[in-house]
Amino acid sequence: MAKKAAVPKQPSSYDLLAMRIQKIINSTGAQTSKRAIIYKAPDESLDDWTQLLEEISEADNVTVAHQDDGGVQIFWVVPKED
Repeated sequence: MAKKAAVPKQPSSYDLLAMRIQKIINSTGAQTSKRAIIYKAPDESLDDWTQLLEEISEADNVTVAHQDDGGVQIFWVVPKED
């Protein structure tokens, strides 16, 4: 009996948002400066955006600063190893 091909699961709206922001944070420029400015895209869910910002702000050594233009600046510190 042949096996059915697995149908790949479509990413949720939150997954797509998280992947987009992850690319920004992982960019060479952001990694060098240890900061990134992110914006919610008009087609992205406000609930997803709020959840993502809450999760980012809970991370150790991360600061989230809301800007007047709607952007969010994220700063992080990489702790020195002993």
